[in-house]
Amino acid sequence: MHLDELRGILISERETGRLLAIPHDLYESTRAELECLLTEVYANEDPFSEKARILIERISSIRETLQDLFLLRTEKVLALSRTHGEGQHVDRDEIKRMLTDEQELFDAVVLAIGLCRCRLIPPSTAGRPGHGVVTEPPGESCTTILAAAAAPPDCVLSRVLADMEPFMGVDGRIYQLQMEDIVTLPARNAEVLCERNIVMSIPGLNPFTE
Repeated sequence: MHLDELRGILISERETGRLLAIPHDLYESTRAELECLLTEVYANEDPFSEKARILIERISSIRETLQDLFLLRTEKVLALSRTHGEGQHVDRDEIKRMLTDEQELFDAVVLAIGLCRCRLIPPSTAGRPGHGVVTEPPGESCTTILAAAAAPPDCVLSRVLADMEPFMGVDGRIYQLQMEDIVTLPARNAEVLCERNIVMSIPGLNPFTE
C-alpha cells in the first residue's frame, strides 16, 4: 500500500461518520511497503544523503497516516460497540465492513459493556407491590450475556474458499488457513468469514444459514 493510496483512504474515512470498506490486507501490504523502504535505507551507503532523507520522511509519513487511519476506524468501531451495547440498532453493513481484527474488537467491547452493565445495574422493577414486573437493561438479557461469557465459543465446520493471512480466533488459537482446507472454527469467526465469502460452512452444521 503506497502513501498516496493510504492518504486517499484516510481522507475518505474522515469525510464520513460511517465505516468504509477498505482492502482486507491494507495493514499487511503497508507493512510490506515499509519493509521495502527500510531495506532501501539500509542499503544506502550514505545515511545522510538526500535519497536517504527522502526515504526516511516517506517512512515516517506512512507510519503517521496508518496510525491516523487506525485511530479513526477504532473510534468508529468503539462507537458502534457502544450503540449496540445500549440496545440500539446498528447497521449490519457497517459491521461487514470491519476487518477481522476490528470485528473481534467490536465483539469484545460489546460483551464487556454488557457484562459491566449486568454486574453494576440491577434490573428495575415496576408494578404493584408483590406484582412487580422485572425489566432488564436494554440490549441482550443479562442471563444471555453472562452465559455467553462463561461458555466456550461454539464451533462450525467450514471449507476455506481462499488463502488467508494468519489470524487469532475468539478462542485464542492462531489459524493459518489455505484454500480447500476443512477446519473447525469458532462460531463468531465462522460467521464473519462466511459473510465475506472467505469460508463456506458445511451444510447441516452451520448456525448462520437456514
